[in-house]
Amino acid sequence: MTQQELLIQEEEYQKSGVHIGTQVKSKDMEKYIFRIRNDGLYILDLKQTNDMLITAGKMLARMNPKDILVVAQRQYAFRPVSKFAEVVGARAMPGRFIPGTLTNPELKGYTEVKTILVTDPLADTQAMGEAIKVGIPVIALCDANNKTAYVDLVIPTNNKGRRSLAVVYWLLAREVVKNRGEIKEYSEFKFTIEDFEAQV
Repeated sequence: MTQQELLIQEEEYQKSGVHIGTQVKSKDMEKYIFRIRNDGLYILDLKQTNDMLITAGKMLARMNPKDILVVAQRQYAFRPVSKFAEVVGARAMPGRFIPGTLTNPELKGYTEVKTILVTDPLADTQAMGEAIKVGIPVIALCDANNKTAYVDLVIPTNNKGRRSLAVVYWLLAREVVKNRGEIKEYSEFKFTIEDFEAQV
């Protein structure tokens, strides 16, 4: 894959801890790991994170926004996921994922979508399982410890940090909006990272 321009300064990525992985790594995530820190934390390759955000942005921009479902069990992800959905017009399901949402047409909250964006394959297992069952593509934010067997597009990132989740969903929303032609320049994107960040 060719190296693409960084979407934000490398210092910005680093300040937000997007590249800080866990102390455990899965075999699946080895290829996304840049190095291991002295304290045992795995450091993710920011260039790959950046490239995958660009790829995901192009992919999601081609879809009907209503066909995209974003899910998150982690509390720090509730606001970024909700804001992302609001900005791009997708559907969001922060919090508990009701079993049968994607698989049971009799369920009140039954939802038909064409792709699912998962914040953490480990925490969002119910949503992942149902997406696999109905055969819709899964895009997932994957940390060093995640398994990626059923993930169609991996975005390697710290999927637990408050600031890193805000940055990743902000960048992804900006990419989708730009690829749709709703803005010409990044400077026209009227939302800030803070708009996406969970309040403490």
